[in-house]
Amino acid sequence: MSMKRITLIAILLFVVMASQSVARQGYRIHLKIPDVKDSVVFLAHYYGKPLPTIYKRDSARFDKNGNAEFNSTDSTFVGGIYMMLLSDHKTYFEFLINTGDEISITAYVSKLPAGLKFKNSPENERFQDYVTFLKGYQADQAALQKEYSETKTAEDTARVRKKAIATSKDLTNYRRDYAKKYPNTLLATIFNALEVPQVPEGEHLLEDGKTKDSTFAYNYYKKHFWDGFNFRDDRLIYTPIYDAKLEEYMTKLVLPWPDSVEHESDMLLKKAKGTKDMFKYTLWWLTRNAEESKVMGMDEAFVYIIENYYMKGDAFWLTNEELSKYLDRAQKIAPNVIGNIAPEIKVPNIITKKMVSMHDIKAKYTLVVFYSPTCGHCQHEMPGLDSLYKAVLKEKGVKIMTVATEGEEKAITDFIKKYNMDEWINTWDNEHIGDWRGKYDVYSTPTIYLMDERKIIRGKRLDHLNIGNLIDMLEKKAKNKDKK
Repeated sequence: MSMKRITLIAILLFVVMASQSVARQGYRIHLKIPDVKDSVVFLAHYYGKPLPTIYKRDSARFDKNGNAEFNSTDSTFVGGIYMMLLSDHKTYFEFLINTGDEISITAYVSKLPAGLKFKNSPENERFQDYVTFLKGYQADQAALQKEYSETKTAEDTARVRKKAIATSKDLTNYRRDYAKKYPNTLLATIFNALEVPQVPEGEHLLEDGKTKDSTFAYNYYKKHFWDGFNFRDDRLIYTPIYDAKLEEYMTKLVLPWPDSVEHESDMLLKKAKGTKDMFKYTLWWLTRNAEESKVMGMDEAFVYIIENYYMKGDAFWLTNEELSKYLDRAQKIAPNVIGNIAPEIKVPNIITKKMVSMHDIKAKYTLVVFYSPTCGHCQHEMPGLDSLYKAVLKEKGVKIMTVATEGEEKAITDFIKKYNMDEWINTWDNEHIGDWRGKYDVYSTPTIYLMDERKIIRGKRLDHLNIGNLIDMLEKKAKNKDKK
């Protein structure tokens, strides 16, 4: 064989390999719905969340025979659970797709979402078998729920519960058996991700072998919660699974303390590190969860995530402008995180006009109240705070410093008189000489902070309903520490 012949074969092999490489990108889908003509159909997908949150990726138009073609060589395409959504935005069906798939689907609107026929996709045929099984399972559950509501004796209740547990095991066994039979398929990955830890039955004891371990079920469930979830597979983001699992884990299993949230966030992000969509969704979700949390002090976790991930370039999808917004937000919050020494406030007393230094106030506790005399919430809060001060706070050594964020002098003095604030230290920064708005992130009123005698922030964004409980908790904690 001549050298020229070998070279020609090599070139042909390269062309074939190159064409195969292109074929593995994107997708090609032929859809035939004979009873739909001359209308648009959309290829849509999930992104972490379940319905109704979906995103349109592609569209095609049915011809007069009900045929529509989707063809993409987009290298960024990621497989998952996708759906065909008809032009009424109500009729749809789900199917599985992987990068490089070429699938033919036949359906009839009158039968949807059932009656789907697939060509070149055995996995979708099995997926339809699962959908059929799931319908039967759901019907059994509904019947059991009705039966349970009609039970009249303890024996009947126990009998129905036993049947419910058995049918639940049927669903679990179906998924597990499938995952064993088809271990490397997308549906097996989905079933593994849906796996719920089964806490071992029986009595569980502590290390002494005698005392019952009352936390065993919680600890076991939490420890094994993510066992079947593949954080390295971006396809799971294109399913309606991940958001619900994050919600359950972070809000029901993780203790609502900044240290715990920070530790668990690091754990999850480490698992997803190196992926694209999985890491992006995880970081976005954890950031939003910390930022929007109603738990006092959780802004510390938000600042931690920004400093350790966003500032280090891990939020790769953000523009510089979007990134700056996160950094600015963290910068505003960081000085007033609970546990930090409170930033100084120096503003004039509205009566004496003398400068007041918050750090110079001698008190076991200092309550700083930012308010506006025209604020409706402030008008509701002050009577409650006045009653609490006279009944509880004054006796506990609390001094209150108020900062009027806006308003004319007369409106403020009238407000002070109306709401019996004369015993408090009332200030008015008419000349805007104090940087309290930035230091304390005062974007609404009333905003209330609690500092201890060392002016360490112990509570923030409080109201008269929880200040007393917070002080009781701090004092109880201090007493327990003294005993040790």
